[in-house]
Amino acid sequence: MHIVTQRLSAAAKKLVDSDSLLTLALVAEDRTRSRHRFMTTDEKEINLQLHRGTVLREGDILADDQGQAIAVVVAKPEPVVTVTANNFLELLRAAYHLGNRHIALEVTENYLRLSPDSVLEDMVIKMGLNVVHEVQPFQPESGAYHHHHDH
Repeated sequence: MHIVTQRLSAAAKKLVDSDSLLTLALVAEDRTRSRHRFMTTDEKEINLQLHRGTVLREGDILADDQGQAIAVVVAKPEPVVTVTANNFLELLRAAYHLGNRHIALEVTENYLRLSPDSVLEDMVIKMGLNVVHEVQPFQPESGAYHHHHDH
């Protein structure tokens, strides 16, 4: 079992050969767990002991107490709803209304992505937007008050 206690800084990431790392594929909810045991894609156990409140992102490199890189985080595909619009203003309006619901939401120039929710899907459909159910990596925004710290 590997115990990881830190996420490497951006500068340290550049020095790591990512091909030699274990792959830790996690869905969005699991990437919010700072203390948990997971299995890597090749069945190695990793015990996360990160600072409370750490939210992992695609490409984060996790290391042990000595700073030895152990694993790279990958956003594991999961069931999602992808919302698209005919124009940017419609997408912006949908982002506003979904954001007021305080849900996990991935925001891009071309689409919004959220966990399946029939009430919210119905809302955006009534706004004239397109809804597609998919299995894709889900990378929601961290939130305006979340501070990203590299360690």
